[in-house]
Amino acid sequence: MKFNTQLDVNAVALDVEDDVTIMLDIDAPAIDAQRSRSVASLQVVLDRSGSMSGAPLQGAKDALIALVRRLEPSDNFGLVAFDNEAQIVVAAGPLLDKEDAIARIRSLSPGGSTDLGSGLLRGLRDLKRVARDGGTLLVISDGHVNAGLRDVDDFARVAEHAREAGVVISTLGYGEHYDETLLSALARSGAGNHVFASDPDAAGAAIAGEVDGLLAKVAQAVTLTLVLEPAVAMVRLYNDLPSQALADGRIMIEIGDLYAEEKRRLLIKLKVPGKSELGAAKIASLEVAYVELSAMVEYTAKLPVVVNVVPGDEAARRLAHPVVESEKLFQDAQQAKKLASEAFERDQVASARAHLVEAKSHLSRALELAPAESALGIRDEISSVDRMTAMAAEQSTQYMSKLSRSSYHQMNRKRGRTDATDADGSVAG
Repeated sequence: MKFNTQLDVNAVALDVEDDVTIMLDIDAPAIDAQRSRSVASLQVVLDRSGSMSGAPLQGAKDALIALVRRLEPSDNFGLVAFDNEAQIVVAAGPLLDKEDAIARIRSLSPGGSTDLGSGLLRGLRDLKRVARDGGTLLVISDGHVNAGLRDVDDFARVAEHAREAGVVISTLGYGEHYDETLLSALARSGAGNHVFASDPDAAGAAIAGEVDGLLAKVAQAVTLTLVLEPAVAMVRLYNDLPSQALADGRIMIEIGDLYAEEKRRLLIKLKVPGKSELGAAKIASLEVAYVELSAMVEYTAKLPVVVNVVPGDEAARRLAHPVVESEKLFQDAQQAKKLASEAFERDQVASARAHLVEAKSHLSRALELAPAESALGIRDEISSVDRMTAMAAEQSTQYMSKLSRSSYHQMNRKRGRTDATDADGSVAG
């Protein structure tokens, strides 16, 4: 695993309080061809309520059959389907009889109402029965919960407890009528992915992408612990990741799992008190802990964060690091995109479009500062925002809310991943 830190400013003025932003880049290694892949554990929780009837359910079944064919017999796979109650379709365990699992998937038929809570809890219990070191749970749903557990905070707590036990929860929202707030909260608290799929083809691609990540996973339970020097405070974590204050004053941020050659980028703004002595001053340290899967060994990397305290006239001449400044603007654009999603959800189209215009403004400024190697990605994001803005005049507010929320997730919470959701609702691998 490779780590690199950059600060927006390396120098602060003597005796003057200042803000310093840390940019952390994490590069996961390639798969070691000399080592066998560790056993993968995947539990699928599939909505089979009446609204999934026809092409949606058939598309999901086809994608799950393709998924089963890709897994090894030693991999753990389980499927729970739910409508007004949960039903185990394929009991979690090694795929010793793939044809039996495929026949069970094919036998699925649509049912009644949507009790996601029962499916989620049953799926978690079955996964934990066979995968004590954790695994991945994928929720696929096209509707709003109308039975059983309903409160978003309750679902988030379930996902948080699952994450603490090593289970990553990802969510796939299918069509225009699912609850994006709920599914996004599940993925956030579960340290997984949230993807919007507008049709069966996009859903199949999303499920395949989740399996790609699962089979190429190289690091599990990645956490970043922020250790602050006295009087230094965290002002903002730009990435919408689960975090918690520890008893000793440290702050732990959950990054989740990483697949081979994945790149992730995090931004953290700190408030640094005035320093009374010139010279190098440590303001924090970053501790990245993870389990390297091929050897099942836990590692911790410690990275000190140091600034140079200089006279005020020298600090006045400092130049902010262009890459860090560009990334801050990029993330400001993602916040504007999230506000657009929330406005679409409230049917406030004019407000949503205004937030998208704001997002493009931030991105245009980011492009001015970005180095050549980052410029293409920012241009792609500007094009994506332009397409969303144009689509707002043609698509329903439900569609636009889900599209913009999924895009926000990929570019903020999973910043640096090689996969993303296109502005037409399809999934790019």
